[in-house]
Amino acid sequence: MKRSILLVLAALLLSLPLLAQPKIVAHRGFWRTAGSAQNSIAAVQKAAELGIYGSEFDVWITADGVPVVFHDAVWDGMRIEDSKYTDLMNKRLGNGEFLPTLQQYLQYFAKTPYIRLIFEIKTHKTPERNRAVTEMGVKLVRELGLENRTDYIAFSKYVCEVLHEITPKSNIAYLSGDLSPQKIKEMGISGIDYNHKVFIEHPNWAKQAKALGLEVNVWTVDGEEDLKKFAAMPGIDLITTNDPDKLKDILEKK
Repeated sequence: MKRSILLVLAALLLSLPLLAQPKIVAHRGFWRTAGSAQNSIAAVQKAAELGIYGSEFDVWITADGVPVVFHDAVWDGMRIEDSKYTDLMNKRLGNGEFLPTLQQYLQYFAKTPYIRLIFEIKTHKTPERNRAVTEMGVKLVRELGLENRTDYIAFSKYVCEVLHEITPKSNIAYLSGDLSPQKIKEMGISGIDYNHKVFIEHPNWAKQAKALGLEVNVWTVDGEEDLKKFAAMPGIDLITTNDPDKLKDILEKK
């Protein structure tokens, strides 16, 4: 009798789905380490060496139509989308690298096959420029054969709509945090990528999103306490962090 009960219990346990750990995304690459800098090529390399899921980066287009990888709208007193590439190209990142063009960045990434790109399209001044940067970015990704390794994120609802129009099979997530999971589902895009404060304010959104078949990413989670909290939160698929090494260590200990 005991043996039969144990066999039934074992079968029930084996039938339960395993709780998957969230995947790790390095915010602007793994830059909090020697020889690296935010959105640098070294940051992608170091994220890949860390053995994590993905590396996030940010893209603007210059006034003369060159997509470049940088986070802030203004660099050294120059607004990137109002500046020519020739005026920016010789500026150096914190680790000594020159400002990378999107093409240079993607060409390097193509040589590091063990990590995924999380491609953030920055919000530009006009719908025309937002469409232009989106179309140029997707075109370069396709030309380099990276469609199956690239996810897209954006704060602009319009950019997400353009992405869904031109690359509907890609993973696309909205960043602004002002739309419910149901609204995102109605847009036809694949996920939400919201600031950690949004999930505190709306504690049911992660579960709602999963019930709707959406992917859930949370940003930017740093510090051991918050990393542990969101690593244990039901419904979180990915965690974007400036401390990918710390999160990896936390998850490995779990």
